[in-house]
Amino acid sequence: MKQNFTVRQGALDGVEAFLSVAEHRNFRRAAAELGVTPSAVSQAIRALENRMGAPLFIRTTRSVGLTEAGERFFSRAKPAFEELVAASRAAYDLGQRPSGLLRLAVPRAVVPILLEPLLASFSEAYPEIEVEIAVSEELVDLAAHGFDAGIRMGQFIAADMVAVRMTPPFPMVVVGSPSYFSGRIQPNQPEDLREHACIRWRRSNGALALWSFTTNSGVLELAVTGPLIANDFPTLLGAAIQGMGLAQLPRPIVASALEAGTLKSVLEPFAAITPGVFLYFPHRRQMLPKLRAFIDHVKSSNAVRETVVMSANSRTQPVGGIGEGAPAGRSRNDR
Repeated sequence: MKQNFTVRQGALDGVEAFLSVAEHRNFRRAAAELGVTPSAVSQAIRALENRMGAPLFIRTTRSVGLTEAGERFFSRAKPAFEELVAASRAAYDLGQRPSGLLRLAVPRAVVPILLEPLLASFSEAYPEIEVEIAVSEELVDLAAHGFDAGIRMGQFIAADMVAVRMTPPFPMVVVGSPSYFSGRIQPNQPEDLREHACIRWRRSNGALALWSFTTNSGVLELAVTGPLIANDFPTLLGAAIQGMGLAQLPRPIVASALEAGTLKSVLEPFAAITPGVFLYFPHRRQMLPKLRAFIDHVKSSNAVRETVVMSANSRTQPVGGIGEGAPAGRSRNDR
């Protein structure tokens, strides 16, 4: 038979009064310690004894002692109550100042571009906060897995999350290495990609991502083919640098390779613009000071703005509805 371990309503009432009387062996001193009247302490003890079904104290006009039931109860209740008080203080401290463990769920590509420029200065500013970074390409349930926040591109964030912008919108660019383009005709239109080897991205929902482009007729989505499929951007980037094919990646991820000449971008006039990268978390009423401190640090940091190289052009349309206090948009390919 399944046992019921639920604490009955009111079962802890009077325990603090009992412990104080047991330690002082005096009702008046216990009342003074608790800031109540002696009669209130007596009533609390009587109610506790009634619930226990046994007397806890031996009272005379000159002294107060513990019965055998009282001794047994005191020996186990005192350490348990002290643990409850310590737990309450620990929870209170987390709610009063930035401290504790801050757990973030992030994709691998975000770490060097957005987090590394922030972490040293954040740890210096908030030494009582430990930061744990869980790298995953999956769209994890933050609450179910014990995360305080996550970082994702805006189109992949669930609509019930609060999102804080970390980058401006940026384009998804098609890139290839000089060795790949050697002896090949570069694509001039998105449809030309059917003649090229394309390195594809598998989303966390298992679907292969279509390549999106902006044309005069609107958004164009293409199903491409090629020799490699991966579920994270750094792998796609490395394969493109090695000349395995073309890849469509966020501009900030390929910026240094483009500058170094190890990659070349094509079809830039057709580049689709993404909303950008956001820090996201459940409703702000559940926010502890440690997360508030991280959000403020993100907003005030110049390191991220200097590290992320943006190239949004004049055709970029502003993306509304995503910002702190507003839910992020959801892509039809999400999850």
